[in-house]
Amino acid sequence: MEGVLALLEQYGLFVYLLLFGYCALKSGWLPLFAGYAAHTGALDINLVIVATFMGGYVGDEIRFALARAYGTSWLEKPNKIGQLFKTASALANRYGLAYIFLYRYPKGLRTIGALPIGLTNISWRLFSTLNACSAFLWVTILVGGGYTFGAAFESLGVENLTALSILLLGVFLVVFYRLWTKHSLVSTAKVK
Repeated sequence: MEGVLALLEQYGLFVYLLLFGYCALKSGWLPLFAGYAAHTGALDINLVIVATFMGGYVGDEIRFALARAYGTSWLEKPNKIGQLFKTASALANRYGLAYIFLYRYPKGLRTIGALPIGLTNISWRLFSTLNACSAFLWVTILVGGGYTFGAAFESLGVENLTALSILLLGVFLVVFYRLWTKHSLVSTAKVK
């Protein structure tokens, strides 16, 4: 671990740019580790917070914009993909405000998380405000947790963080499946 921390100190600005890019694309455990590295003094906590927040915020703004610009063509497809996007859009319209705060946490979901919101009638201003609040909460939990619990981080081990992430993904998928099937049943009942 000491070798990794020394490398972080050596590469300075590049590390913060890498953290920004990582957070723009996904929401794994790197912000937690960056908070820990800031706790040890290998990174500057203020730069870690800014890079993590801006990466998380800007990445989701881009995904929202892509879905807003090209999403209608996804919804109009007369095949299974079009139907999936229609159902995702309906669920996002119904549960979108809460969803904006939840999709950052389950492993693997953040990469596509903002796309369904871009398919809804939620205004960009509202999304942007909620996105900023959600990103702030995410930074506080991960970077703040890594920084605050610094020494305890090593005792957790990467295996436990991976298990926790998989558990969160499982919980999210179960809740999502229940909402999806409930919505499908309601849609089918309305058609009949």
